[in-house]
Amino acid sequence: MNQDEVSLPKGWEIKKLREILKIQNGYAFNSKLFSSERGTPLIRIRDIKQGVGTETNFNGLYDKKYEVKAGDFLIGMDGEFGCYEWKGDIALLNQRVCRLQEFNNRLYPRFLFYVINKYLKAIEDVTAFTTVKHISSKQIENIEIPLPPILEQQHIVAILDKAFGAIAKAKVNTEQNLKNSKELFESYLEGIFADKQWERKTIGEVCEHVEYGTSTKSKKVGEIAVLRMGNIQNGRFTWDKLVYSSDADDNRQYLLKYNDVLFNRTNSPELVGKTAIYKGEMPAIFAGYLIRLHRKENLLDADFLNYYLNSKMAMEYGKTVVISSVNQANINGTKLKGYPIPCPSLKAQQTIVQKIDALSSETKKLEAVYQAKIINLEELKKSILQKAFSGELTKAEVVA
Repeated sequence: MNQDEVSLPKGWEIKKLREILKIQNGYAFNSKLFSSERGTPLIRIRDIKQGVGTETNFNGLYDKKYEVKAGDFLIGMDGEFGCYEWKGDIALLNQRVCRLQEFNNRLYPRFLFYVINKYLKAIEDVTAFTTVKHISSKQIENIEIPLPPILEQQHIVAILDKAFGAIAKAKVNTEQNLKNSKELFESYLEGIFADKQWERKTIGEVCEHVEYGTSTKSKKVGEIAVLRMGNIQNGRFTWDKLVYSSDADDNRQYLLKYNDVLFNRTNSPELVGKTAIYKGEMPAIFAGYLIRLHRKENLLDADFLNYYLNSKMAMEYGKTVVISSVNQANINGTKLKGYPIPCPSLKAQQTIVQKIDALSSETKKLEAVYQAKIINLEELKKSILQKAFSGELTKAEVVA
């Protein structure tokens, strides 16, 4: 006997999805007729989360049974398994996306929409994969869900709609507050570095030279950590997901020193140019996609340099000298040495860094509060859903 069935409230029963609905698989539309400008929107897996538009159209004849309308429930069958409501215009159901339809009169469709993702996630968690996880329509049909009487389903949905609407609104407000705090800090940096009273120099003038990192092959274990572009985050290095080198002696010239500033010269266009400062966290060397700037210590403070290179002003300049390909962008050492940089006195730089550090600390505290609230809101949704599908949910409990 199913464990859920043991604890079912009176009047509830366990049903397999194939007993209460039909699943329609998408069609393999001819990719030669795909268009970015003409035709009918074509729903692929990447489109279902947003649920209002598509990146691709199908510019050809098609069977109308594959038309998706607003209010339809769709499941992506590759990657992450999840059910989403389509809210956009009429579109076409592409392969590897399926639609739930022909609901039994004992099932209120929106009740299923709320309950099913728990079971899809359980399948995802145990699905083995080489590159991408896959789920079949047969697996979906065999999902067993708890099914209360139809009037109780409708009552539960009404409560969930109201509760989740309030949670969604709170989440949007919190995410906006988080965005505002980040933009405030970025605006403060921009205001500082835009001061026209300061002398302007180039990176090449205030640094002795720039140095590319090691080309040593990285390993999961070894003698010394190798910092790569993926370890750069918010101006500092992260120390998880490290790789290592067993050639510490051969790479001694790449050993990092306190206050070394490393520039990410190759990455996706939006990330190239991100910079981090080393604060002696643990012995490490740096990989070839990073550039170490050997600054003239009497002219340039390390933290000032790091803040500047991560500022909007520096990143915007970088876009003017970047060499781009389809997925990668590159700024070489010569281009980096040509970066303009504001240069007040060393003492003024240090005073500025103290002010930026103070604001950065307060900003991070605010961000932590907002991020914790977002996590709590998601946990609240899970808690409400758990009550809903165990028969414990009442309107009074949600309001409380």
